[in-house]
Amino acid sequence: MPIYTIAQYQVRPLGVEKVKRAIEEFVPYVQANEPGTRMYLAWQQKDDPTRFVHFFIFEDEAAHTVHSRSEAVRRFEAAYRPELVGGDVVFTNYRLVATNQK
Repeated sequence: MPIYTIAQYQVRPLGVEKVKRAIEEFVPYVQANEPGTRMYLAWQQKDDPTRFVHFFIFEDEAAHTVHSRSEAVRRFEAAYRPELVGGDVVFTNYRLVATNQK
């Protein structure tokens, strides 16, 4: 069963560019190395560029485990973690109810 996850966090203003560079390196790694990650999107809030949201769809729990244990995740965490403000990243899992996607 697919796992739909949203991660939300805020970084300090001086860390925004560092975090964006880390995202730009991380997402292509996921695409190239994690076939069980069906989708990975990263968004930056328009009216507050210090806020980010990531949306993932994992094929199943095994794909989620592969992702969470990767060295790339550890490198990405090392980049954004020192920049966090207002608490840690909040991860929320969802079940799909409806979609217009095929």
